[in-house]
Amino acid sequence: MRFPVLALLTTLVFLMGTGPAAADNTFVWPLEPRPAVTRPFDPPEQNWLPGHRGVDLAAHAGQTVFAAGDGIVVFAGTVAGKPVVSIDHPGGLRTTYEPVAATVATGRRISAGDPLGTVEAGHEGCPVEACLHWGLRRDRDSYLDPLPLVERTVIRLEPV
Repeated sequence: MRFPVLALLTTLVFLMGTGPAAADNTFVWPLEPRPAVTRPFDPPEQNWLPGHRGVDLAAHAGQTVFAAGDGIVVFAGTVAGKPVVSIDHPGGLRTTYEPVAATVATGRRISAGDPLGTVEAGHEGCPVEACLHWGLRRDRDSYLDPLPLVERTVIRLEPV
């Protein structure tokens, strides 16, 4: 009976280390205090179809946005009239934050919890004063839900 339990534990440890947040990476919420999610992740069936490639977090205009994890700022500027900050993290992950008036420059190495800028009002579809759109992708085309970076799954093993 011990062998199946050991195999199960080994499999769980392996799977936990291969998700978006590997055990050696620490991620934090990009807003403090922990924000409400106003719109969840809703990936498109195909990359070119409509969907919501991130989550919207309740905020207020001027609220500080923090880096979710260690990495390098790869973009701080405007895309389609919206101010955006993007960070590359180890393991091929990239987080994106918008609308954010950046206080960091491209090329800067940052740590989890470092300020990136401030939230601007006017995010389309936001039901509160302001929302931060927080996106995550692996490599070029794999959009992921960023919430598992900060909301750890609790695994409870039952005695056999």
